[in-house]
Amino acid sequence: MTDAPTSHVIETSGLRKEFRSRRGLRVAVQDLDLAVPAGGVHGFLGPNGSGKTTTIRMLLGLAHATAGTMRLFGEPVPQRLPAVIDRVGAVVESPKFSPHFSGRQNLLLLSRSIGAPDSRVDTAVETVGLAGRDRDRYKSYSLGMKQRLAIAATLLKEPELLILDEPTNGLDPAGIREIRETIRGLGASGVTVLLSSHILAEVQQVCTSATIIGNGRMLASGPVDELVGASTTYRVDVPDPDAARRVLRESGFTVGDDLVVETDRPGDVTRSLGGAGIWLTGLTPVRRDLESVFLELTAGAELGGER
Repeated sequence: MTDAPTSHVIETSGLRKEFRSRRGLRVAVQDLDLAVPAGGVHGFLGPNGSGKTTTIRMLLGLAHATAGTMRLFGEPVPQRLPAVIDRVGAVVESPKFSPHFSGRQNLLLLSRSIGAPDSRVDTAVETVGLAGRDRDRYKSYSLGMKQRLAIAATLLKEPELLILDEPTNGLDPAGIREIRETIRGLGASGVTVLLSSHILAEVQQVCTSATIIGNGRMLASGPVDELVGASTTYRVDVPDPDAARRVLRESGFTVGDDLVVETDRPGDVTRSLGGAGIWLTGLTPVRRDLESVFLELTAGAELGGER
């Protein structure tokens, strides 16, 4: 009897991981319920020490769960991991490439070891944006290029799910941009990407959905637009800010010192100012970002624990 089809490629329920040390029991993941939908880029977000890497290692069979259940493509893991592992690619730790071989030679060795055609190397190189540099020696690569080659290596088996753990760690702005574009392209191509990161502002630019965790617990999950929410604050631009602030406060609006107004009816702002002869030059929604959402969710919480 087979499991019913699922729209989620990753599911965990009540997932828990405990470590015992000289200092006693340490809980890295606490009753984590995670659901990653098929398609697009799903951010797995939280600070260092929040349990992201530990969760990924359990999903890949690299660590044992203390309690709870996990599924990949509807199959229970680790019990059925051999049945689905070929559908999964992952960059969790720095891969070992030969420094004296070119990027292409390294990929050819890997593709032939798994019986994949050489043509997949061409496709992988193109996908990660290394065309033209793939024949350079690996030791000459920048950190960002090495990370893109690592992603290319996982693409040789044409995975349906790609798990990336902190792929922009240590990269300069140019390297971060290159990885971001690679990830965005993979998500658009139909690959489901689970992107683990603590850089919330950066991840917001590529993720379609996200799960935010802290202290090993899920704090929020869903489409990024829903997590961020609709804007209820607006920045007011006028020739005379002091006069506008006075009029808006007299009209009952909450107004910040930088002339940001809290309201779910921006038309009333225009009406109040226009009635006083003050004409807007701009009324701009001030959207929250994932970082501000995260800080709100974790306000007062003590963060720490295993990574």
